[in-house]
Amino acid sequence: MNRHAIRTSSLLLSLLFLGSLLLVPLAAAAADVSPALTSEERQKLFEYLRSSEERFLALIEGVDELAWSWKPAPERWSVGECAEHIVRTERALFETARRALAAPENPEWAEKTKEKGDFIERVMPDRTGRAQAPQEVRPTDGLSRAQVMDVFRTTREELSKLLEEQSLPLKSHTEEHPFPVFGTLNAYQWILYVPLHTIRHSKQIEEVKAAAGYPGT
Repeated sequence: MNRHAIRTSSLLLSLLFLGSLLLVPLAAAAADVSPALTSEERQKLFEYLRSSEERFLALIEGVDELAWSWKPAPERWSVGECAEHIVRTERALFETARRALAAPENPEWAEKTKEKGDFIERVMPDRTGRAQAPQEVRPTDGLSRAQVMDVFRTTREELSKLLEEQSLPLKSHTEEHPFPVFGTLNAYQWILYVPLHTIRHSKQIEEVKAAAGYPGT
């Protein structure tokens, strides 16, 4: 093979190598616009659901009636009120996800919901940022521990059944969040919100149980 042929061959190999490198981000970008969950997203979601369930149920297990309704201060929530807020919110978030799935697909879903999942993962478990809960999910019913556990398990069972549909286009169906900071969220992000919100308020239950005077200690 002459020198010209060698140089040409080397150039072609270099171009092929560079082309393969360019195809990696292109393939990733193509994967990102699929409305179905990736295996990584599905695994992460199930891990959040599992760990949040274990933590929440462990925190309220064995809490008696006195400890359930005890408050560190008049303006703060009790363990029972935190727990009721958790299950009322889980139910509302799940219903919002189902409402999104019942609506037509949003042709702008990829752009409208871009990186919102990362944002939810970052801000929801962080208790340093506080917000007032909407009235519809505030603890107003005085649910008992048994009632809280019943609502919690019912919602989680229904959510698990929905997620069994592997190819469900969770990311192309959207619903607006009432807080402008979140804006448009897709059904996957609404479901991701469920365990992350529960983690946030499980931390609040831990704060109540660690407060001076808590009767469960």
